[in-house]
Amino acid sequence: MARTDDTTFGYAYQLPSGGWLAKVRSGLSQFSDIFSEFDKYIAPAYHHDRCERSVQMRLYTMHKREFVMVFVAFFACFGLGIFVGIAGPPITKTTVVDRALLFPKINGSNAYRRDIATGPFTMRTPTMTTYSQQLWVIAKLATENTDGEIIDKQFQVSISISGLTEDHKPVAILDSKSNRTRHLKCEKQACDEIIVLHLGFLDYTHYIITVHFYGLEAFHSRYNIKDLKFYFKTYNPGFTEIEIWFRFIFLIMTFFVMCWFQHALRKYLLYDWSIEQKWMSILLPLLMAYNSK
Repeated sequence: MARTDDTTFGYAYQLPSGGWLAKVRSGLSQFSDIFSEFDKYIAPAYHHDRCERSVQMRLYTMHKREFVMVFVAFFACFGLGIFVGIAGPPITKTTVVDRALLFPKINGSNAYRRDIATGPFTMRTPTMTTYSQQLWVIAKLATENTDGEIIDKQFQVSISISGLTEDHKPVAILDSKSNRTRHLKCEKQACDEIIVLHLGFLDYTHYIITVHFYGLEAFHSRYNIKDLKFYFKTYNPGFTEIEIWFRFIFLIMTFFVMCWFQHALRKYLLYDWSIEQKWMSILLPLLMAYNSK
């Protein structure tokens, strides 16, 4: 809107009335200015005529047939991985602890009914190798509860671990002085599994594990724990062997790709590399480090 008065000496001026549309345009222009700083690092197309060009990537000069071959190779490797995952061995291996060894007392006796809520439960693990990787000790309870309520009981677990040497001599690893808190969640007669112990690395072929429960006496007297099972879960050695072979193959492939990549760009300065090429030079060594661990 034009406006004149006596103090402007006859000049007319117009008040700015941009509103929200002008603010949006201003914000977009600032956003564009920020990204314009990265223009010189972007790999150019064939019609670019600017003087500051980065090293042209092979991706921009590939023909349609080469694109098809790349996608076919990718989906072939993807399908091979799915086939190996379906037809291969399971990831984990589970062993149930023998009930006769866990409860040597006669079932139905008063001592058995009392010990099932407290322990001690002494178990010997099956034979394990380095390929077993890790060990989980899992407990699962069953009650005679007929109510529809959901039970969440907090109790303590005490664990002592001893490893058996080649001479079958026990070596103390962990004593039972410290207690660990666990939650027992039950709905009617079924209870969720409880992870009693997790060993992240296996130094011995066999372990002797003793478990005590504290705080389940009142729960047992009310709902009557009728059954208790322990499970040993480890990684399947067959799966570990396949995993090692896959990592070794990908390690060799990554090494050759990295050597070829560095050889192809050896005659160009690092300043002339595109962002994708710089990141690729970082990701390839990291991929080698991941597959070699």
